[in-house]
Amino acid sequence: MSANKKLKENFLSLLIVQGLNYVLPLLTLPYLFRVLGPAHYGSTTFAVAFIQFFVILTDYGFNLSATKEISIHAQQKKKVQSIFSSVLFIKTVLMIISFIAVFIIVSLTPRFQEDFWLYMTTFSLVIGNVLFPIWFFQGMEKMKFITILNIISKTVYTICIFVFVNQAEDYLLVNLFQGISIIIVGIISIFIIRFSFSIPIQLPKINEIKYQLREGWHVFLSTVAISLYTISNTFFLGLLTNPVIVGYYSSVEKLINAANGLIGVFGQTVYPHISKLASTSKKEALEFTQKVFKYVFGASLLLSTFIFLLAPFIVNIVIGEGYEESINVLRILALLPFLIALSNVFGLQTMLPFGYNRAFSNILIFSSGLNVILTFIFVPFLQHIGTAISVVTTEFIVTLFMYTYLKSKNITFIGGKHV
Repeated sequence: MSANKKLKENFLSLLIVQGLNYVLPLLTLPYLFRVLGPAHYGSTTFAVAFIQFFVILTDYGFNLSATKEISIHAQQKKKVQSIFSSVLFIKTVLMIISFIAVFIIVSLTPRFQEDFWLYMTTFSLVIGNVLFPIWFFQGMEKMKFITILNIISKTVYTICIFVFVNQAEDYLLVNLFQGISIIIVGIISIFIIRFSFSIPIQLPKINEIKYQLREGWHVFLSTVAISLYTISNTFFLGLLTNPVIVGYYSSVEKLINAANGLIGVFGQTVYPHISKLASTSKKEALEFTQKVFKYVFGASLLLSTFIFLLAPFIVNIVIGEGYEESINVLRILALLPFLIALSNVFGLQTMLPFGYNRAFSNILIFSSGLNVILTFIFVPFLQHIGTAISVVTTEFIVTLFMYTYLKSKNITFIGGKHV
């Protein structure tokens, strides 16, 4: 299969996935907004924000570093088997450590004790994340498996929500169903890898474990930094305010994340391809990235404009009554699809494949620190509006710093120079 044909197939597969990520929430989210109300919906999203820290820990940057490694060695079955087994082993160990940490924190902290079982059931998201090796399929550039498995997962989750969540008191089931649906497809994916790719799980060697830990370290730091101005915003907002305010913000954030997912299809599709190109010719990799940039720039700008102009209509139709406070939040966050699309091209599609890992990490670490400071300045006075301002300001800084760094390396994206 030619490279272009494979890219088109992978893009279509991921487009279907993101289409589901966009369409199915349009079915479940309005239902959950209305059934749970701002308070209980805020509680469920706060729990997810807390557990996401442990999802990030178990990811350990493998969603990028392992994808890159497998894409480079895709034709070497023994090497792929070694990578797969090592990464899965590390993620399992980190999952066990995470569960112990969550149990201790929830058991000993009064703020969490009130909803002990909510946090325990939400931990199922960590288990599902470990079992579902999306990074493997992306590295092998077999996105059709991700498409099929995501269809199964989203369908199971959607059916469970409509059948079993009928009143506000059922909020404990929401995150549990999401985790179970991912666990199911995770188990299926392990069998697919074993029998369709002939990659059995083996006990990894110590040197391979150490190598994968080193490779994922800078990406892990970057991911932690990113979390401090993405998922952690809901967490900090919950600590500083209350579940109702969290509900106002997180309901809009869900919609923005769905919009960002549409733009993210480009990045997920081309990252393995760019990584492979960069390993042999940085000139060809940059030429390809410049082409991607043009499409991403136009599509994301159009999407952000669309969301900003239709914010009142979107909130009223999709979210419903009782969430009028979310309209201004959506207008502010409407800038994110455009900014994140640019930073994705500058960072994930250029800096990492070209080996600028340390600079990438430093930019995100600095920006995440800035976001925490802005959050604690704005949120006590502006609450959910303050969180939105902090997020957009931070993302703008990230995009600006990445662009400036690449320009210092003679890399630009419009009529740009080649490395």
